[in-house]
Amino acid sequence: MKHKILSIILIGVLVSLPGWAQGIRKSVCAGSWYDNKPDALSRQLDRYLLQAKIHAPTEGIVGLVAPHAGYVYSGHIAAHAYRLVHGKNYDTVIIIGTAHRYGFRGCSIYPKGGYETPLGVAEIDEALASALSKASGFKYIPQAHAQEHSVEMQVPFVQKVLPEAKIVPIVMGAPSKKTISSLVTAFSKTLRGKKVLIVASTDLSHFLSKEKANAVDAETCALIESMDTDTIIKKMGRRENIMCGGGPVAAVLLYAKKIGNPRVETLKYADSSQVGGDESSVVGYMAAVVYAGAGSTHSFSLSPEEQTNLLKIARETLERYVLNNEIFQPETDNPKFLSEKGAFVTLKKNGELRGCIGFIEPVLPLHQTLVQATIYAASKDARFPPVTPSELKDIDIEISVLTPLKKIENPGEVEVGKHGLIIVKGNRRGLLLPQVPVENRWSRQTFLQQTCQKAGLPKDAWKSGADIYTFEAIVFH
Repeated sequence: MKHKILSIILIGVLVSLPGWAQGIRKSVCAGSWYDNKPDALSRQLDRYLLQAKIHAPTEGIVGLVAPHAGYVYSGHIAAHAYRLVHGKNYDTVIIIGTAHRYGFRGCSIYPKGGYETPLGVAEIDEALASALSKASGFKYIPQAHAQEHSVEMQVPFVQKVLPEAKIVPIVMGAPSKKTISSLVTAFSKTLRGKKVLIVASTDLSHFLSKEKANAVDAETCALIESMDTDTIIKKMGRRENIMCGGGPVAAVLLYAKKIGNPRVETLKYADSSQVGGDESSVVGYMAAVVYAGAGSTHSFSLSPEEQTNLLKIARETLERYVLNNEIFQPETDNPKFLSEKGAFVTLKKNGELRGCIGFIEPVLPLHQTLVQATIYAASKDARFPPVTPSELKDIDIEISVLTPLKKIENPGEVEVGKHGLIIVKGNRRGLLLPQVPVENRWSRQTFLQQTCQKAGLPKDAWKSGADIYTFEAIVFH
């Protein structure tokens, strides 16, 4: 009878916790930190990703830094990082969170099963999780994952932008130099030759005034951009209020250094007051991208400040031309603005296209290219009448700075979210910018077909006889 009662108790436990019995970690954030309805959550992520513009190259990315607050506060910030890897060829995403609810030393590596969200179950890469555990000596500590949000908040984004990728969730306890070093050593031993992305999950300063938080966060962003891991680790060891995920961030940066040719670029910064929070007590959020390896060097990039300045040039050009028929002649000593670049200017009125014209080939300095493209988009796009003075207040400007064209033989090389397309046959040529298929949720095939139709060609012309060119763009608004 005793054994029978024990069996009934055990069966009851297994029935009441079927997910955990199978290694499925159930969501603890759905319905509070983000929407618990699959369709609503999917639409929310789509909206964030569409609003986030690509500010940086997409090649050579080994890591991301993304916040983990409720999506209403930080989802639009995280999207700037995840937009860069949308549809990329990663087999596994390692997500390193930081322990908020359970104190321990070392790291806890989730071994098997999956993380469940309203979008489904993100499958664990069990082989890699096991290899990392063996190489680092870190085991699975159930309590570290049970209520922890720092890993979970990244999972829906991974499911959205890399739906075929598996994950390895890691929760880091006290961020000691030894713990971080052990994890990085394990990365070096196990990740070589693998298509792996590492996400460091962190918010920045907590509950300072807006003015103080912005100042502290600027210093923290500078530390991350300069990859000053020694200072980051020391500050975390002293429990300074700079960020909660300093250990995960340091681990990603140190791993990038081991690969070689490392570089970090901040993509977006904001604080909680920008969505209606109290300015006397805010939390800071950043999105950043970490590059490494031979493919990480990019010949041209634009900082957020430089993008803002180019948008100002385009805005003043538009207003002077529409109001006074005056051609703006901006002066600059920025060598990037003086370099010859192809670029397009897209005008939108209340979210709808109002004009888009540009130059494919780099024939003028960038700032002059933008002046010409802005004027043409406002006055010479045959699809629309010229922009009028009464419309100016409703016009938004988007700029796309192009890389040189590359002719390809295999259409399978086209990556949605990365490439723009030009298809040429005879005297017909069609062009679509990289953001167009993303905004319209096209597949690669649809993208190719639509570019053919833009050229006035049959939609399947890309399959035979047409020349296909790809290019990339730095897109901002």
